[in-house]
Amino acid sequence: MNLTGSNHIGGTLSKKGESRFSAVDPSTGRQIEPMFHEATEDEINEAIHKAAEAFRIYRNTSGNDKADFLEAVGEEILAFGPDLIARAMAESGLPEARLVGERGRTVGQLALFATLLREGSWVDARMDTALPERKPAPRPDIRSLQKALGPVGVFGASNFPLAFSVAGGDTVSALAAGCPVVFKAHPAHPGTCEMVGSAIQTALQKTGLPAGVFSLLQGRGTEVGMAIVRHPQIKAIGFTGSFAGGKALFDAANRRAEPIPVYAEMGSTNPVFLLPRRLQEQGEKIAQDLAAAVTLGVGQFCTNPGLVFLQQSDAEARFKDSLSRQIRELTAGVMLTAGMKSGYDRGIERLSAVGGVRVLAKGKDVGEGSRAAPQVLEASAALFLTVPALEEEVFGPSTLTITAANRSELLQAAERLGGHLTATIHGTDADLEEYTELIRILEQKAGRLVINGYPTGVEVCSAMVHGGPFPATTDCRTTSVGTLAIHRFTRPVCYQGFPAGLLPPELQDDNPLGIWRLVDGERRKD
Repeated sequence: MNLTGSNHIGGTLSKKGESRFSAVDPSTGRQIEPMFHEATEDEINEAIHKAAEAFRIYRNTSGNDKADFLEAVGEEILAFGPDLIARAMAESGLPEARLVGERGRTVGQLALFATLLREGSWVDARMDTALPERKPAPRPDIRSLQKALGPVGVFGASNFPLAFSVAGGDTVSALAAGCPVVFKAHPAHPGTCEMVGSAIQTALQKTGLPAGVFSLLQGRGTEVGMAIVRHPQIKAIGFTGSFAGGKALFDAANRRAEPIPVYAEMGSTNPVFLLPRRLQEQGEKIAQDLAAAVTLGVGQFCTNPGLVFLQQSDAEARFKDSLSRQIRELTAGVMLTAGMKSGYDRGIERLSAVGGVRVLAKGKDVGEGSRAAPQVLEASAALFLTVPALEEEVFGPSTLTITAANRSELLQAAERLGGHLTATIHGTDADLEEYTELIRILEQKAGRLVINGYPTGVEVCSAMVHGGPFPATTDCRTTSVGTLAIHRFTRPVCYQGFPAGLLPPELQDDNPLGIWRLVDGERRKD
């Protein structure tokens, strides 16, 4: 398609703003046409007003009709063929195979939520029927289910231009819930965002749903995003990005006259614990696999293993030597933006400046464009226990090894951890039995625990939890990946003493939708 550089305001192209910007090829630093117009205050207000108007209809749209819409979005994304992949490659520096896989993940995620909507039980319908003869007081008829919150503001992520962007997890879960979306495009890949935004608009037209269900706003700075968060008709926010960005949005949302939930995923160092017997038996293999995980996607994953804990031993020393050899053989890769490369360099400098932190190995730095060389650093657990900054995320292809003197110090370090998206343990059966206490500690520190694997690669499925305690996210009770994400954008509504004809179909006695419901404390489908 021919990119217009416009904002998509509920089906209408608009470029009123005088301020313009372009995408930049991170491998060369060259600007990529066309220029994109930053959304004005009037355009932002119009998009949100259209979303609020569309909500009147969309919130009552059937599960089947919403499912048809989500599947149509997937079809329109695929219809772009190689053009979408080429644009995403140019704007992100990511390889073709990675982006083809990411497109498949995006379309698969849309299909997964469509299946959820067609089955229908996600509304968590609950019915406690009347007990007029109950003593000492009768019970009225009480029924409840989950209903959509209202228009949602969603922010695109830099590191996944498709799967965590315009039609990514935050958007699809909000749309599945019945919430219109006003999307703030990421300035690193505005063209990719415009293409996918147009796919959503085409799908709305084909399925006969209101155009205001989706709008896309462009903007290079923070003004557009903050205007979305502060608007009184926005009822929730979805965000994936840095701690500073997510916390700023969270604070702004809580300063509103009507505070709203902000579901911000803000990064994580995803600690990995290598237990003694496993390290003794498989140290070389773990070093190879860990080096691959650390540098996957140039380390630009929110699940990048940025901390590695182990105990002092001969096996620990051999492991570090092996990991260092692996890292030295790797070549610098292109990061998504020049800003991210600068942030990575500052993070390494910050760690290296701490007394007691040492760089073990650095990859081959070719020094072209926004390229970052992988690095592995080391520190003691004693230092980790006294310097909180060692836990802070360095976004890019690096990891910091933390060596404990013994089991007790390793457990102390685990207790010292803040919130993370994931925590990983490598251990034999005997290790895991001996370190059961470590598992119990990490259950309080992360949203997903991994045994003898690696945290990179987040499966999109019903059981997935991609979230965790603060500061990994602003709300540890939910997930941004998988079907549980739909409940971020709903609230329970209770109906007491309602005539049968006024009840939603999901709560009617004859169960016309055939969904699973909790009826008088019993899960049933009849």
